[in-house]
Amino acid sequence: MKNIISSTDAPKAIGPYSQAVEVNGLLFISGQIPIDPATGKIIEGGISEQTEQVMKNIGAILKEAGYEYTDVVKSTCLLSDMDNFVAMNAVYGKYYSVNPPARAAYSVVRLPMGVLVEIETIAAK
Repeated sequence: MKNIISSTDAPKAIGPYSQAVEVNGLLFISGQIPIDPATGKIIEGGISEQTEQVMKNIGAILKEAGYEYTDVVKSTCLLSDMDNFVAMNAVYGKYYSVNPPARAAYSVVRLPMGVLVEIETIAAK
């Protein structure tokens, strides 16, 4: 059975998608961008600050669904500029310091709302 997950501590979906969907012990979190859920606005700062907010948004959705960062098995990181990879990786690594998930990272032409980073996540129990 498909279970739709929604957390008030993460940004509301800005289109026809769910924050996350859980099915058969897997949690699929939609790509998160650095929106402050309290204001609905992109946070100020560079790649480090934006990655931090993205990871907090992912954490809020994980928590709402009863998961933790340690349950994450795969991440896909989308960057507006691959020159930001090292700084993004430094923040990302704080959340996955032990047994990190599988991951792919891509540079893309443009991300929603002009952000520098978007991360989608899959977790499993």
